Amino acid sequence: MKRYESNWESINSRPVPQWFQDAKFGIFIHWGLYSVPAYNKKGSYTEWYQHALNQEGSPTQQFHERVYGKDFKYQDFVKDFKAELFDAEEWAQLFKNSGAKYINLVSKHHDGFCMYKTDYAWNWNSFDVGPHRDFCAELKKAVEKVGVRFGVYHSVYEWYNPLYLKDPEEYALKHFIPMMKELVEKYQPWTIFTDGEWEQSDTVWHSTQLLEWLYNESSVRDFVVPNDRWGKGTRGKNGGNFTTEYGSIGTEDKVDLNSRYREECRGSGASFGLNRIENTDDYLSAKELVDLLVDLVSSGSNLLLNIGPAADGTIPVIMQERLLQLGKWLSVNGEGIYCSKRYKDSTQKDVCYTQRDGSVYAFFKHFPMGEKVLEDIEYRDDIKLCLLGSSVSLQAENEGGRLKVKFPPINPDELDSEYVYTLKIS
Repeated sequence: MKRYESNWESINSRPVPQWFQDAKFGIFIHWGLYSVPAYNKKGSYTEWYQHALNQEGSPTQQFHERVYGKDFKYQDFVKDFKAELFDAEEWAQLFKNSGAKYINLVSKHHDGFCMYKTDYAWNWNSFDVGPHRDFCAELKKAVEKVGVRFGVYHSVYEWYNPLYLKDPEEYALKHFIPMMKELVEKYQPWTIFTDGEWEQSDTVWHSTQLLEWLYNESSVRDFVVPNDRWGKGTRGKNGGNFTTEYGSIGTEDKVDLNSRYREECRGSGASFGLNRIENTDDYLSAKELVDLLVDLVSSGSNLLLNIGPAADGTIPVIMQERLLQLGKWLSVNGEGIYCSKRYKDSTQKDVCYTQRDGSVYAFFKHFPMGEKVLEDIEYRDDIKLCLLGSSVSLQAENEGGRLKVKFPPINPDELDSEYVYTLKIS
């Protein structure tokens, strides 16, 4: 078994585990104290509520003082974070029905509040205070029962931790690293999505030493998938899979995203944590989400789609609906998504491709009426065609060496798919 050393050349030589490359679709869960106010100006992240609260004259500060009063501290939200309607098994069934293969629960965001029982955040975690529950433990048990892998998001830094403000490196050695090791060994996550790394270099965080331990010594060394957020300038360069966020790598540097397997994270709205002032116009439609999934998978990337539960533990109905719409589409078209690989970049803007087990899958973003020439597929006499979700017979013809497909009239009521239509070419 190969051993990895605490330098980026060695760390970067570890391949992204195949299970992650096959999974394609996961669910992000931003849930914590910030879910109580569930507010920030439109287009902003509500999980940054505490930070925005400390910006003099900010809309968040004005909102907070009007609703809660000047003397109400961020820490006071603990008493209202009750999660009284949280049901881990209901969540898990929803995730399974969505077609997701893994989840990333925010175990700790930049406010430092932990969603599990820990020795490193006394009285500032969901077990000691508030709901008095270990959400990592409850969700891990529930999702793994239905075949969905459990993973975590964990913030590297904490805005107002006195030790971090005094000495970031001492904070890393005495707080962040032992806390991370405790989290890993206690809950054995399949994914570790670090964040908040950008203020310090990877040497301050001692990132390569931590990853050396993760890859060589930890109980998850054979399957864990960390990301690339391990210090200032590491995104798109060092670590595990490369992460983009709302389409951005999050760094000014030019990076080659195609050099490593990728994952795009975003919400169906503009925020990760629940924002109560977002309305239906701020959410992507089911069609837009399916288009996004197909675009990402065909280009060699996973989609990590976020939900922002309410403080009471319920998942907003519009988020449930979007997940179920994705799940319904994947139940018909998933064979062209899961376990697939990138085929080639399409020269036609309304078509994209994947390949799997010797077949090519062409995804049409508009229903293919009549005839469609696929400029990127060479015609062969032995080609076999199948429109997923339909039993209609399709005709293949040679159009100047390219594949032309003739689609007969199809009754929409007899077609199981919608939004994007998948042609299997064998």
